Amino acid sequence: MSPFISVCACCWFFVAASASRDLTYRDSDILSLNTAQRTSEQPYRTGFHFQPTKNWMNDPNGLMYYKGYYHLFYQWNPYGAVWGTITWGHAVSTDMLQWHILDVALAPDQWYDINGCWTGSATFVAANRPVLIYTGWTNISSSVEHKIQVQAVAVPHDSEDPLLQKWIKVNDNPILVAPIGIDPTEFRDPTTAWIGADGKWRMVVGSKRKEDGVALLYRSSDFLHWHKAEDPLHSVVDTGMWECPDFYPVSIGGQNGLDTSVNGPDVIHVLKASLANDKHDYYVVGTYNSDYDTFTPADSSHNVGIGLRYDYGKFYASKTFYDSAKGRRILFGWVNESSSAKNDIVKGWSSLQGFPRKIWLNGETKSSILQWPIQEIETLRRRSDSLSGIFLEANSVTRVTGVEGAQVSIE
Repeated sequence: MSPFISVCACCWFFVAASASRDLTYRDSDILSLNTAQRTSEQPYRTGFHFQPTKNWMNDPNGLMYYKGYYHLFYQWNPYGAVWGTITWGHAVSTDMLQWHILDVALAPDQWYDINGCWTGSATFVAANRPVLIYTGWTNISSSVEHKIQVQAVAVPHDSEDPLLQKWIKVNDNPILVAPIGIDPTEFRDPTTAWIGADGKWRMVVGSKRKEDGVALLYRSSDFLHWHKAEDPLHSVVDTGMWECPDFYPVSIGGQNGLDTSVNGPDVIHVLKASLANDKHDYYVVGTYNSDYDTFTPADSSHNVGIGLRYDYGKFYASKTFYDSAKGRRILFGWVNESSSAKNDIVKGWSSLQGFPRKIWLNGETKSSILQWPIQEIETLRRRSDSLSGIFLEANSVTRVTGVEGAQVSIE
């Protein structure tokens, strides 16, 4: 076949920041094309994907749109390019392209999170009251080798601050410990909460029972005191530990996004889990009954862990949020590299966040989702070159000439 190929060369930008031993990490300004961040010594740093200027990064956390800013929190090690001393890094943006890095939002400084502030989510418990809920890695051991995992809450110091620069951990922490029958070292990554038919909050925590992946369901009237439901929201045999679960509604008709608490006859739900066994993100589309808190996959043969994936490359620990500014649901995911820890230490950084993507239901099948990079990315293109009459043979490499650019977007 002879497809039409459109290639767009793009400019490069990134942010500059500094780190110090007191866990502050502040960005003084946003740098643009050909800054010191992009040098011959750093040929593998990306131009558009979010990265801290140095050190280790993994899961996206607490995504939200608040008072004119998109907020991206992320797992970050202030002290090195390998995993460890996990904090919540924090960056804000008006377009999800150019990010301004702020001070660390959550640092390990309490007994219940002294070994790390792990992955979690953001929920609006009122119109202008965001709350963060996250996993703490305690100083209490379940054995000689393992610390246990609990869930904790943080609230803004000043909810009028659109940058949400300071967070306070509540006195009630930890708000959840692992229930009987669940390994306390495998109890983590709470989802964004939603309101059920009875007006109570619900959320899911990832875990496993024996080798069965499970999304444990909890209910609360005040967002502080939570009670485990008798049955999990969902479970799939032999899928192992479910990390970073996500649960959200999508519209049956159209591409508009929905707030996490929306439900009804025109709504279907997506349940996603990151499988610790193979480090991939699996999802399934299905029906959520809010009266009984049951979830039924549309196609059980494509269940979580044995069916569809968000991405078939390096993509893990993903998180979605509802963008109330533009009425869409946005997906972020952690892109780990294949480089060794030794090489990461030499270059001084590891990992990036994938492009933010808009997602919606596949209207033809009603059992899968569609996704596309957010429209804002098109503003990065500097010129367009069109080629035609090129034959692309299956299972082969085709060299394309006539296009130049340090970075290109190919359609």
